[in-house]
Amino acid sequence: MNLGSFIVRDMKNAPILTSSYPRAILHVDADAFFAAVEEALDPSLRGKPVVTGKERGIIACANYPGKGLGIARGIPLFTARKMCPELIILPSDYETYGIYSKRMFEIMRRYTPSVEEYSVDEAFLDITGMRGVFRTSYENIARKLQAEIVAELGITVSVGLSLSKCLAKLCSKFRKPNGLTAVPGRYIHILLERTPLEKVWGFGPNTVSLLKKYGLRTAYDYVMKPEAWARRLLHSPGHDLWLELRGDSVMKVCEGETSPQYTIIKSKTFTPPSADREYVFARLMRNVESAFMKARRHNLRVRRLGVVLRHQDFHHSGMEGTLSHSTGCSIEATPLIRRLFDASYQSGSDYRSTMIAMGGLECDRTEQLELFGDGLSIDNIRHITEAIDTINRRYGKHTVCSASALYLDRKQWDSRDDHPQRRQNIIFKGENERQRVGIPRWSINV
Repeated sequence: MNLGSFIVRDMKNAPILTSSYPRAILHVDADAFFAAVEEALDPSLRGKPVVTGKERGIIACANYPGKGLGIARGIPLFTARKMCPELIILPSDYETYGIYSKRMFEIMRRYTPSVEEYSVDEAFLDITGMRGVFRTSYENIARKLQAEIVAELGITVSVGLSLSKCLAKLCSKFRKPNGLTAVPGRYIHILLERTPLEKVWGFGPNTVSLLKKYGLRTAYDYVMKPEAWARRLLHSPGHDLWLELRGDSVMKVCEGETSPQYTIIKSKTFTPPSADREYVFARLMRNVESAFMKARRHNLRVRRLGVVLRHQDFHHSGMEGTLSHSTGCSIEATPLIRRLFDASYQSGSDYRSTMIAMGGLECDRTEQLELFGDGLSIDNIRHITEAIDTINRRYGKHTVCSASALYLDRKQWDSRDDHPQRRQNIIFKGENERQRVGIPRWSINV
């Protein structure tokens, strides 16, 4: 769909740009991704209200029939059941979602090497100049990409095409699901007039509130302000958005699997809630080990740590601390994490989730130890961590883990403990619950 089809003869405002595509940026956003993957694996679910998140007690993703009934992410499952008694509730299968995500990005790279994996279910693509390669328009390239994903994966994506990342992201939200919105330069003003400030990617509630104090209501109102005014009021980030909304691509598409990591957060909800001190700490340490594994994958070391415990009534308690030196090893961080946990934990209170937040991230090659630090001990810990990583890569994540994991066996069985189908079907020799062949399903027609 080209937004130009909405133009009326007497346009109130003049175009911001007249050039169609000085740059061509796509934003591809999978529609209800987790639920869509479940429907692709089991077509009998199509047309029925389906949600994932059974293991958490709250909805992680709802498909569009479910959304049509008012069911949305974050709603407790008992509330969702009242809203829709026939609701189909499935446990999340993040391993399979990851396989689908990887294959979706592989399809995108058939059209351009410039693909930024923004999240598990969305990406930015720079297809500037690819018209000559495919001998068709940018709009047709987007349609072909959409069609290939549907044909090969059985899921739909919504696509936005415009001159910058910010505009492309606005376009992809314009018509969902399975929509295509293309806005060339001469029609940018129409899109911006229809976009309230709250919908602009990068504008938070405080920024929107500030801009409304100046009488602004839409993205068009913002870009019509002088450039110097935008820079003075919102500084460099606001100035970049001002340029992006006007079609000047200043936020480049960063090729690679992920955007730069500024913080790492790992959180996990467990059921039923628990007041067992050691069990809750074991849950926290499992998140800590996963977070440090991710830091090491990205060659990052951590300096600041934050521990957050969520109570059954959804209020939080937590503490933050700083390590004496940055590290990528959970063993070095455990004493500080234990102190933060002890300061945050309230005896007799039921907890439903734990979270670790890691900041002060540094590239692994910039390390500078303290003058009187115990270098030998630090080296030994890192050698141990490398050995653990080697074993875990071969035999599965958390095969070797902290002794606190022994307390995870105290968990009481709950109806939410059902495993995804993929974990129940061990097909090939050598597979186990943590390690399986990287295919989402295996079927043979005879």
